[in-house]
Amino acid sequence: MHELGVDVLLLSTGADLPYLTGYEAMPLERLTMFVLPGDGDAELVVPRLEAPRVVEDGAFAIVSWEEHDDPIALVAARIGGLRSAAIGDQTWGRFVLELQQALPALEMRSAADVLAPLRAVKDANELVALAAAAEAVDAVAGSMRDERFAGRTELDIHRELVDRMMAVGHRRANFAIVAAGSNAASPHHEPTERVIVPGELVLCDFGGVMDGYCSDITRMFAVGEAPADVRETYDVLVAAQEAGVRAATVGSTGAEVDAVTRRVLADAGHGEAFIHRTGHGIGAEAHEDPYLVAGNDAPLVAGNAFSIEPGIYVEQRFGMRLEDIVVATDSGPRRLNHAPRDLAVVA
Repeated sequence: MHELGVDVLLLSTGADLPYLTGYEAMPLERLTMFVLPGDGDAELVVPRLEAPRVVEDGAFAIVSWEEHDDPIALVAARIGGLRSAAIGDQTWGRFVLELQQALPALEMRSAADVLAPLRAVKDANELVALAAAAEAVDAVAGSMRDERFAGRTELDIHRELVDRMMAVGHRRANFAIVAAGSNAASPHHEPTERVIVPGELVLCDFGGVMDGYCSDITRMFAVGEAPADVRETYDVLVAAQEAGVRAATVGSTGAEVDAVTRRVLADAGHGEAFIHRTGHGIGAEAHEDPYLVAGNDAPLVAGNAFSIEPGIYVEQRFGMRLEDIVVATDSGPRRLNHAPRDLAVVA
């Protein structure tokens, strides 16, 4: 904060608050705001009915407010004459506007300027948590290879993935994309009542939160033997992902990793079918820094955790994606996901 000229850090909903305090604010119309001055003591302004959920450890004071109180005034009083604030990216717009009205001289910038570089480098305990979450979804992905897909709906498979994530220790499921046949040409397809039929590919991309850290994995399933050209295309996808993983070394940039992955697909004639970035950081949030995308020239450092997930999407026919979580280490890239990466043939 001192290096950036930030006088006070203001955090409300989102992952930054639990990262610093262990407390996750509910996304309510009632304001919760963590006020951390660069010089001074931290305070958590929180609705009284939410205060019992806060675990007190002496690191900050709790200021609980009643239903008839003005929480913006309470926060403004704690900011006082400070001139520069970094505010959480997921703070509700109405609260930002009200703070601007209460403190018109306060200059605001994104709290990501302060916290994103810290959160992007995982310590040993965070890596243990990420590895455990990855191992859990590996087990789910492996178990789905023995399931029947034909005759079931995308929503049915979606619900099963959610149930299985919860059964292996996840606190919540963040998403479970199930896309069959041509539906998978839309990377973020919403599962429907569409019935899966023999001869189709099914894309399953799922993840959730376990002990405060996220999982994210994508695996492909063929309902019956896939045609030769589809298998050949999938082989290219596997090669692209492997190239991306190998390129994700300390010192390489996000743009360079993206280019390596993209080049494999382009050389095989699938360049135009890869329509998103190669990967995103993961930690307390499913998507966070660093991003593996053209234009990101920041070098990877040891402790960065991110997905490598190239995709090939052919409209009106199929879509395929292969995703693992990888950590940059001084001894080379480390995969956290180890579920089989072949095109699983299911009934």
